[in-house]
Amino acid sequence: MTQYIIDALGVSRAQADALRTGYTIRYGATLLGLTRHHPVDPHDFLKVVHTFDDLPSMLVAERGLAHSIAALPGRKIVLTNGPEAYAQAVLRELGIERLFERVVAIEHMRAGPVWRAKPDRAMLRETLRRAGVPLADAILIEDTRGHLKRYKRLGIRTVWITGFLPARTVLMPAGRGGRPHYVDQRVRSLKSLQMRLRSGQLKRLGRTG
Repeated sequence: MTQYIIDALGVSRAQADALRTGYTIRYGATLLGLTRHHPVDPHDFLKVVHTFDDLPSMLVAERGLAHSIAALPGRKIVLTNGPEAYAQAVLRELGIERLFERVVAIEHMRAGPVWRAKPDRAMLRETLRRAGVPLADAILIEDTRGHLKRYKRLGIRTVWITGFLPARTVLMPAGRGGRPHYVDQRVRSLKSLQMRLRSGQLKRLGRTG
């Protein structure tokens, strides 16, 4: 992604890194900043930066992932700031594509010519409306705390999954029980979430959407 910005905008690596991280923080996705402030083709950007010849070797997943996902109750939808082709490729490589009823990728989040991404609130409302899922029934399982914080204000329930995060991110100051106030549950893995559901520890999450 940094190299794409260097090539497209003719900037230094340091400048490209600053744009990449700055736009992600400001808009939720680098793409949104690039399309708003630079003459960048969004489709070309998404294709180039999400094409990997060695994708299988790049993926790391918890053991028994498919079983853990299948055991979770409720409907399951992927919501990703990546493009659909990339998301589908990852799901296929992990052998879990059949476990999700749909993939909502960044191409599906657009409102006319305007690109949107997590954590846009209007986008999530519209996505859930199209899926027929009331906000009160939705549970967002996410490793990005900023997304959880913003979406918690809509009244959905939140699960922060930390097993693959850098230690410095997980150890950031949190609230009671080692989790921020906007996180309903903090888990290391989907397996541990499944075990908590089985033991009844997550009763307060209520229904699942």
